[in-house]
Amino acid sequence: MLRVAVPNKGALSEPASIMLAEAGYRQRRVHHELAMVDDQNQVEFFFLRPRDIATYVGSGDLDLGITGRDLLLDSDAAADELLELGFAASKFRFAAPRDAISSVAELAGRRVATAYPGLVQRYLTEHGIACTVFALDGAVETSVPLGVADAIADVVETGATLRQQGLEVFGDVILESQAVLIGRRQSSMDAQTRCAPMLQRLSGVLVARQYLMVSYDVPNEQLEEACALAPGIEAPTVSPLHRKGWVAVQSMVLSEQVHLIMDGLYTLGARAILVTDIRACRL
Repeated sequence: MLRVAVPNKGALSEPASIMLAEAGYRQRRVHHELAMVDDQNQVEFFFLRPRDIATYVGSGDLDLGITGRDLLLDSDAAADELLELGFAASKFRFAAPRDAISSVAELAGRRVATAYPGLVQRYLTEHGIACTVFALDGAVETSVPLGVADAIADVVETGATLRQQGLEVFGDVILESQAVLIGRRQSSMDAQTRCAPMLQRLSGVLVARQYLMVSYDVPNEQLEEACALAPGIEAPTVSPLHRKGWVAVQSMVLSEQVHLIMDGLYTLGARAILVTDIRACRL
């Protein structure tokens, strides 16, 4: 049976469970459940702290896990990223009091507070900067006003919380993170075989979220132009209609382009243009 870790709380938890449900896996109904079995799909889910998931997967106790890229890299666990999942995007940045520090090089000899000491220390070492990095568990932005640190490294979204503490970001982005599916770095062929269906299903959900299905009727004379507007993944599906000289066409299109494509098809002479969601797919 496949053993999979799912975040039990925080920004990763609900989107991860929703995505797994869309992929056809049973999920817990009450939040206090720590584990549950999906007998139909032969998967056992464990609901764990997001920060611990990479450790369990890297040790081989669990086969797969959903966590943040930042947490994976900070853990230094023997686990690898298998698939970007497209949610919980964030940027990891340095911040300090306004006009106090303007570049990463100026961190030399200073104190940096972070909830991700492994990730930050590795970044600074790669850039040849020697400074003191120490770990705080949450609310690291208060460490500078309290005199505990000279700068911080943390996840930055709007920057509003930083500004409230008189801080501003500086230097390049340390890391662009998002939710990822991870697996053990040196997994056996048997484990890879057991993991493959979940990887395929989640990949299918990602495609389904990006695409819509467009169906329309079009005269034969305009078929090639219509197919050029909406070529689909491989090729459109074309079927004859009872109406002489017309065909019915189905094609997958990117959701962000669907209205432009509908406009173009209508101008060509296509009619009965319908758009439907794609719940899941395998390509």
